[in-house]
Amino acid sequence: MSIPMSINPFPLSHSHKVSVFSASKPLRQRWPRMGSATSTPIATDRRNGKKEKIVVVMGATGTGKSKLSIDLATRFGGEIINSDKMQVYKGLDITTNKIPPHERRGVPHHLLGELDSEDGELTPEEFRQLGESIIPDITSRKKLPLIVGGSNSLVHALVVEKFDPESNVFDGSGLVSSELRYNCCFLWVDVSFMVLSEYLSKRVGDMLDMGMFEELAEFFDRPGESENTSPRTGLGKAIGVPEFERYFKRYPSPVADPVRKSAYEEAVRKIKDNTCQLAKQQIGKIVKLRGAGWDLRRMDATEAFIAVMTSAEGRSEIWEKQVLEPSVKIVKAFLEE
Repeated sequence: MSIPMSINPFPLSHSHKVSVFSASKPLRQRWPRMGSATSTPIATDRRNGKKEKIVVVMGATGTGKSKLSIDLATRFGGEIINSDKMQVYKGLDITTNKIPPHERRGVPHHLLGELDSEDGELTPEEFRQLGESIIPDITSRKKLPLIVGGSNSLVHALVVEKFDPESNVFDGSGLVSSELRYNCCFLWVDVSFMVLSEYLSKRVGDMLDMGMFEELAEFFDRPGESENTSPRTGLGKAIGVPEFERYFKRYPSPVADPVRKSAYEEAVRKIKDNTCQLAKQQIGKIVKLRGAGWDLRRMDATEAFIAVMTSAEGRSEIWEKQVLEPSVKIVKAFLEE
């Protein structure tokens, strides 16, 4: 099934290859060093001493965060900081479901396809430090920073006043703090898990139709990739890579046979299962943050997704009425405070 563009988190088309931001030198060389002056929190507007205002769009994978963030950015003059820990890396644009440039509607995106995973894995502490530089730069130009992505560990590291890189608040080794160093407006795009699971399963099929398999084949064909791929770090952890690793090691040549078809279908099944499992984990983390006192404003997009799945008429209007319009009102009130 082809998911309508009005609600789908921006799938790629056959005719368009994504060209993400690139860097002439590895970005890690330019990341702030631990303990340097740039690691000091920069969370106040220098003009009035108040905490900088940011909007954080949260939600499980596939819930329409990118669509909502671009809608908000175009209305409020915003720039988007990607907080998806797979989308920060260059490559595998279909597999990691990066939004292509022609669908960003001119909205500047930061940390989207900018890092080379071969330079090392981006840690929450490093993401926090990068955010310390990017957010003041955006606000200095009187633009609104929007933090958007499904990696709640990165969001937590960025916004809490005191961050301990040695603890993980999501596995019980630390406590979630409600003391934040930014003035945050949290928007949580939520979808009934039963509906979301069905949608995610169909989305995997769409991604395969768009070239995900060929993209992964090229990824595994890189020198040295097929000989030593574990343990994986960075981009190698993206859902689709571990699931197809065995397939491409076993079948490097394009010869069709029933056994190969079975292996392919097993890899696809694992991708669908693991995507749904990721969504469940992400929802659990969001619920934990909310329970710790984070003021997350929940937007229920279930009806909009049901309309998408059934190709019902008026699906765009449902999204606007139940997700976009309430979000616009919340952000507008937040900025006027």
